[in-house]
Amino acid sequence: MATSNKNLSEYDKATIPNAKDFRFGIVVSEWNETITEGLFKGAEEALLENGTLAENIIRWDVPGSFELTYGCKRMIQTQKVDAIIAIGSVIQGETKHFDFVCGATAQGIKDLNVLHNVPVIFCVLTDNNMQQAIDRSGGKHGNKGTEAAIAAIKMAALKGKDKGGDIGYH
Repeated sequence: MATSNKNLSEYDKATIPNAKDFRFGIVVSEWNETITEGLFKGAEEALLENGTLAENIIRWDVPGSFELTYGCKRMIQTQKVDAIIAIGSVIQGETKHFDFVCGATAQGIKDLNVLHNVPVIFCVLTDNNMQQAIDRSGGKHGNKGTEAAIAAIKMAALKGKDKGGDIGYH
C-alpha cells in the first residue's frame, strides 16, 4: 500500500508557508461520518498550527462524496477562499457503486481545478475496508486530512505568487 510506510501527519513545519493571511474552505461528506470527522479534525488542526485564523476556515457539509464537487463549486462561487479541501470517504462494497462514486468524484475535483482559479485538494479516502479508512483518518498511518491541509497551504501560497505576494515561512 502507498501509505504503509508513511505517516500522513508528518511534515516539516519550516518548509510550510505561514497561512495567517489565507482563507480556506473545507467541504465535508456526511457519509462515513466517523472517518470524515477524523479527516476534518486533522485538516483543521494543521491549518491552525500553521497560522490560519479560526475565522478563516469555512466548513460546509454535503451528504456524500459524490456531492463534494457541487459543494466545492458553490464555495468557489460564493466565498472568497484561497483553497478548498474536499473531504470524503468511500469504502468498497459488493457492487460497482464504489467505482462510479470514486471515479466521478476524482474527475469532478480535477475539473474544478482546471476550470477555476481556486485550488481544490482531493482528500477522499477510497479504501477497501473500514479498517484502512480508520488507519488513514487519525489511526496508525496518521491523518490524510493533515496532509491535505498542508497541500492546501502550499497551493494557496502558489496561487498568491501570481499576485506578486511574498510567501512567508515559519
